[in-house]
Amino acid sequence: MRIDKYLWCVRYYKTRSLATTACKKGHVRVNNDVVKPSREVYPQDSIEIRKDQINYTFTINAIPTSRVAAKLVAIYRTDTTPKEAFEAQELLHYAKTYYRKKGIGRPTKKDRRDIDDFTLENE
Repeated sequence: MRIDKYLWCVRYYKTRSLATTACKKGHVRVNNDVVKPSREVYPQDSIEIRKDQINYTFTINAIPTSRVAAKLVAIYRTDTTPKEAFEAQELLHYAKTYYRKKGIGRPTKKDRRDIDDFTLENE
């Protein structure tokens, strides 16, 4: 089965075109090799995907005949993604939302002065 079709079947991507685009951009590796969307995959292949700033890694157990229900995905792959990858994503999320909540807008003059004072103290 083609790698783009496999990634779509096991629900890593919502559409096959998204999976194809990810392969073309070099976000997908099979056995540590960057692959084209047409690359055939087989059981016991190791796949690494870069998606949403997380490197997902998994091993293929079996090849599905078509798209699989979300509850049955574990039959076709074994997830080996380290927990540190998800923790780093969570820390990144907290770092982005720490200073200003989403939708609040540009900093006020007082906010700008506070930022300037803070950066001058740290230099």
